[in-house]
Amino acid sequence: MILKGSQRGGAKQLGLHLLKTAENEHVEIHDVRGFMTGDVVGALREAEAVSKGTKCRQFLFSVSLNPPETESVRIETFEQAIAAIEEKHGLTEQPRVIVFHEKEGRRHCHAVWSRIDADTMTAKPLPFFKNKLMEVSKQLYLEHGWQMPRGLVNNKDRDPRNFTLAEWQQAKRVGRHAGDLKADIQEAWAISDSRNSFSHALEERGLFLARGDRRGHVAVTYEGEVISIPRAIGKKSKDVTTRLGKPQELNSVTETRQRIANDIAPKLGSYITRARADANAEESALEVRRHEMQAQQQAERAKLDAGQKARAEHEAAARSSRLRKGLRGLLDRVTGKRAALEKQNEMEAIWSLQRDREQRHAMVEAQIRDRQNLQTEIVAARNRHASVLRGLHRDRTNNLLMMRGLEPSTKKVEKAKVAAQSVKQSFDVTQKKMSAERVKTAQERLEKLRKEQQQEPTVRVRQKVRDPISPQDRLQRLRQGQTRKPRGPELDR
Repeated sequence: MILKGSQRGGAKQLGLHLLKTAENEHVEIHDVRGFMTGDVVGALREAEAVSKGTKCRQFLFSVSLNPPETESVRIETFEQAIAAIEEKHGLTEQPRVIVFHEKEGRRHCHAVWSRIDADTMTAKPLPFFKNKLMEVSKQLYLEHGWQMPRGLVNNKDRDPRNFTLAEWQQAKRVGRHAGDLKADIQEAWAISDSRNSFSHALEERGLFLARGDRRGHVAVTYEGEVISIPRAIGKKSKDVTTRLGKPQELNSVTETRQRIANDIAPKLGSYITRARADANAEESALEVRRHEMQAQQQAERAKLDAGQKARAEHEAAARSSRLRKGLRGLLDRVTGKRAALEKQNEMEAIWSLQRDREQRHAMVEAQIRDRQNLQTEIVAARNRHASVLRGLHRDRTNNLLMMRGLEPSTKKVEKAKVAAQSVKQSFDVTQKKMSAERVKTAQERLEKLRKEQQQEPTVRVRQKVRDPISPQDRLQRLRQGQTRKPRGPELDR
């Protein structure tokens, strides 16, 4: 379970974000603890009001809990993770809010704590909270037997396509996926070795090399968004400058946008418009199905909640009717029958709560599976649309190269693939040779250790024979002034 936390203010903004239904298909308020109100926005505004008595500006601690995509995680698992976070950060008794979100066939959780201790009117310190969250995350993966991400095992092996919230919002504005954008830039960097080849590779993917206003080398999308190249490929600016040259030699972002509008958009505009119209038609049909599924799932959940509530009230009334009143009730108290009935009612109430949770979890799990199947179709349609747009940009770039009398980049890519395949084959052969040598070396070391272990008892016996004097005899000699003569040549006197 990936845990991401931050200290922040902005109570109203965070509360509205937690209740946003435009991006989240299902929003469930699970728990509001330690506040006067049961409303999420009201509770966070209450925490903000308490913080006015202190100098703390980041009075909230927000954590998002994201389980693995392929795992069905129960509510109890989320609650255990939140309890571990509280214990690790000293927030056990602090007011909190827990909200569940479901989006694109995935369920995740948000937990928000108030950092202000109302008794002392001080903020709870949260030193190294990112490292502590990582420790809790690793422990959850180990306890539940989930496949731990490589980036969590070793920070150097994290997915290079990971993106921030700002990058996700930027990609959303142009109708693309943030991970795909970064993957396109990384792929162009991997198959190029100079500024020209990198620029052509970017243009094949609908991106254009330019000089940034605040950063050095940037990529401008066909829609005009600016992306930092060093940040996208995970390299330092000086490494990018070494391959691409100084950014001052490139066109500015404004000039690149003008070039796109004057030279590129008139040639590709009609084709891109037609491709996007086809994609929008397909996505609209899928969007209609998504809204219908969302409405159906919400109706099913509301029906289940109403049924469980009515059943809980009926069962509570039945349990209450077992407890007699008046003189019979007094007799039950004296004989101990009332205590036994109260214990029975308590056990039945716990069992009923567990039964209701099992029913709701089964329904949510089935609905998530249906939503994941629909999401697979949505992703496939999105990928087809991206492939069509990429093909248009690739054809335009290759046509431009041929007009200049240069070799199309598609042939260069094929040559690069053949070279990469030959390098991989030679690498596999080398790895096999190295593995055989390592096995042989390990066997030799093992044989040497076995011989040393066989000779070890003899060495110990020889050491005992070499010095047969016991500690008591040695102490007696020291008292009498009798010591052994020093070995080797006699010292100068």
